[in-house]
Amino acid sequence: MKAVIGSTVVAEAPTEELVKIEGNWYFPPSSLDEGAFEKSPTAYHCPWKGDAQYWNVRSDDGVAADGAWSYPDPIPTAFDRVGQDFSGYVAFDKSQVSLGE
Repeated sequence: MKAVIGSTVVAEAPTEELVKIEGNWYFPPSSLDEGAFEKSPTAYHCPWKGDAQYWNVRSDDGVAADGAWSYPDPIPTAFDRVGQDFSGYVAFDKSQVSLGE
């Protein structure tokens, strides 16, 4: 699966390497175009996943502000709920980033 902004692929991984949580696909850190991601100051806390890190995502077409998020250090009980460790995996704002094959 690919995460694309305009014509720029910002993440790509086989579907079996992704984690689906609450309708969002989370990409493994190794699948990201590292140069496309810049930390955002936006704060969010999920009661069962923990503190999120938001990311501004850069592409040739501009910047998707808060276009992605991850959980660098999820609450450990979340691993049982999800079925695996998803630390650092990144999900995308579907209104700004297209997901597809």
